[in-house]
This record gives sequence, C-alpha cells and structure tokens, in this order.
Amino acid sequence: MTIERQTNQPVNSANGQRSPLIRLEGLTKVYTEGGVSRTVLDALDREFYAGEFVCLLGKSGSGKSTLLNLISGIDAPSRGDVVIYDGAAAVRLTTLDEQARTLFRRRHIGIIFQFFNLIPTLTVLENVTLPLELNGLTRNARARARMLLDRVGLGNRLATFPDKLSGGEQQRVAIARALAHDPLLILADEPTGNLDEDTGETVLTLLLELTRDAGKTLFMATHAPEVARLADRVLHLDHGKLVSDQAWKVTHEIGD
Repeated sequence: MTIERQTNQPVNSANGQRSPLIRLEGLTKVYTEGGVSRTVLDALDREFYAGEFVCLLGKSGSGKSTLLNLISGIDAPSRGDVVIYDGAAAVRLTTLDEQARTLFRRRHIGIIFQFFNLIPTLTVLENVTLPLELNGLTRNARARARMLLDRVGLGNRLATFPDKLSGGEQQRVAIARALAHDPLLILADEPTGNLDEDTGETVLTLLLELTRDAGKTLFMATHAPEVARLADRVLHLDHGKLVSDQAWKVTHEIGD
C-alpha cells in the first residue's frame, strides 16, 4: 500500500492536549439468547481522538460490529454510555431517543458497510447526493457529490445504477457517500471483507487517503491484521474487553 502512517490529530490550543471525539463510559452490551445472558462488551472505558485512525481487531463474533453500532447509535447499550463531542457540546447518546439518534447519526457520522448498502434504484450520483439532501444541504450537493466521485475514480459513472458496478466500484461509491455530508466520524465495518485481496487493497488505500486528506476520524473494524500497521492505534476486542495492541501481543505470546 502507498499510505504512510501519519496522524491528523488536532490539539487543544489551551493545554496542548488532543481533543477527544468519542468517550466510552462503562459501555456494556448483554444479549439474552434462550434465557441465557451473554456479555459481548464488558464495561468499556476508552477515549478516541479527533483525526485518529483506530483499527479494531477481533475474531468473528467478538463484538466489533456491536461496538460500531453502539458508537453510531444504531443500537443502545445495556449499561454505560457513548459520548460524542460536537465542538464544545458533549452529546450522550443514551439521552437521545431513537429518532434523535437517527438524526444525530445522519448529520455527524458516515458509515461504510461490508456489503456496500447502496440503494439499487438510485444512480451512483443520487446515492452520493442522498446524505446531503437528507440533511437539507441541497445547495451545491451535486457538485460535491461529483467531486467525491471524481476522487474515487467514478466521475464517468454518474448515471450508472449499482447493479452495473463491480464490488470494488460499489465500495468506492459507498466511501464517497460516507464522506459526502462532511461527518465528524467515519465508521467502517469490514469495508474490504467482501472484496478480493487486490481490490480490497485498492479500496483501503483510497479510503485512507480520503479520510487523511479531510482530517477525519476513522474507526475501522477488520479481521485483517495487515491493516494495523497503517493505524494510529490498534485495539483488540478480547472476551468483551478492549485491549491495546501491545498488551494483547504480550498476553497471547505468553499464552502460546
């Protein structure tokens, strides 16, 4: 890959400290299946900072997608809270009802899914323009969408429908869509998991270039440890806990 590991983390000019964007406070998610409770996320306390690329590793079923769903407000925790800082305002997601969480997500979060989730009845241009229109940002919406589609190499496919695109092309549209409304945070859930290795590497390189250029915070869940070398911070979900990369390596090397 051609991306260099670098950070775009802004600092608080008053004290020289990085500005937190996300804070997890005792975040817990428990599922009940057949009368048996299963704790997927266990009292997570962690801060993530503006401009970081955080790589979240973990086995299938370890809770990576659950954590992204809680941070985005798609799901609600069993206990604890997610706090997202919108400028000086601290937004506690548990204080918002489902509609308010949906509106907050629509305005401030871009999500990239493994299976693209493009709307099949809309063209490439319409898919990327949609987040802007939903947020009432209609002025210059098509110009911004065209600019982003040019950046991902699809400026000549504006009128094409998703079923005419390859998987890699669809994911590039999804990246443009996630960035269209200038969100605070980009969440990517296995964004290359449905692509072949070469296409996945191309898409990942593009995603990192675009988020770095825009100074965005990127939180990516993946099975691919090779992605970790490009991240500012690597965390592992292990038995419901977030473990730092170094701590995880030490524990598992001793275990081996």
